[in-house]
Amino acid sequence: MAGANLIYGLGMLELGKTFDYAQMVMDNEMVRMINKAIGGIPVNDESMAVDIIKQVGAAGEFISHEHTFKYFRTEQSQSRLIDRTMRHTWVENGSKDYTERAYEEAISILNTHKPDPLPQGAEAKIREIIEEAEEEFGIKRK
Repeated sequence: MAGANLIYGLGMLELGKTFDYAQMVMDNEMVRMINKAIGGIPVNDESMAVDIIKQVGAAGEFISHEHTFKYFRTEQSQSRLIDRTMRHTWVENGSKDYTERAYEEAISILNTHKPDPLPQGAEAKIREIIEEAEEEFGIKRK
């Protein structure tokens, strides 16, 4: 929020000498939450619920109002890995900590992710860029 515009090093440990998939997943979660925070809050009659406040009143109950249900999941940062349940619920669900959940997510991604294929001609273009760089820097291919 102070003006930094670069976040790097996701998944890195030990000054970047080590990479960990679970750390990458945890860092990604933090970056998502940071992006949500710096994205700001829309300020308009609909998002601020001006009409609802007038209708329900300042001392009224807003939790069960349709407007609250419409906005509360999109306005609050939603974490897939950070467990925000009550402690007894967390214990009943196996007491998995953040790291355990991150490793499970990383393993799931590694086992199930299917990247989209490169577009037609992309491989040749990448090869061309590499060959130009090799020529520019005097690198001889074996």
